[in-house]
Amino acid sequence: MPILSFISDEVLTNAVKNLLDVAVDARKKADKGFNRNVIDPFAVLFEMSGFQVDEQAWLVGEKNRQAQKTLQNHVGTFHQTIIGNISGWEDLGTGGVVDVVCPDRKIIAEIKNKHNTVKGSDKVKVYDLMERSVMTKGHQYKGFTGYYVEVIPKSTARYDKPFTPPDNQTGQPRAANELIRQIDGYKFYALATGVPDALGQLFAALPDVIENCSAYRFTDRTFASKFFQKAFG
Repeated sequence: MPILSFISDEVLTNAVKNLLDVAVDARKKADKGFNRNVIDPFAVLFEMSGFQVDEQAWLVGEKNRQAQKTLQNHVGTFHQTIIGNISGWEDLGTGGVVDVVCPDRKIIAEIKNKHNTVKGSDKVKVYDLMERSVMTKGHQYKGFTGYYVEVIPKSTARYDKPFTPPDNQTGQPRAANELIRQIDGYKFYALATGVPDALGQLFAALPDVIENCSAYRFTDRTFASKFFQKAFG
């Protein structure tokens, strides 16, 4: 039996391997380029004393923090790859009008890893792109439903609602349009796969896949589960 019913083992394994490679490479670059970065020496003193850590612990934490930025930028691509390889869906890669499309169900989606991945002032650009795509006569996605996906929501309250980001220039939100929607990751995975707890199944499968793809071994698998519960309830 496959690991997950909605994605092939090959796609899942390759997506995990790619993200692990990004993590390893980001950490190496943080080590190699650490002395080239300008570090706030005042913050160093107060972080060490305020956080009660020694010099070595501070160095490890700072390098991990720098590498984490790179890794988190690629977690959204991981979700794009998974969703784009579900039956009936296509991953449009980078530089496309949107990230994924399901032609038969007339759905397009822009996938962001977290609710704050895109600055509030830039969300109107996503809305405008969606509007041009689904409302313009003759456009290949005319009449489609466009989803702005926030895989990790701000709270456990799940949502699938019209996307109405505020425009800083006018002070007014974009007009509600039932074809332009904002949705959390749990609901979107369910929508894309037809499996109500697809995101939960994916999360539960990852420790085994990660261990199969690397030398790393988890000592407490409930540790990250607590954060999943806090994010999605």
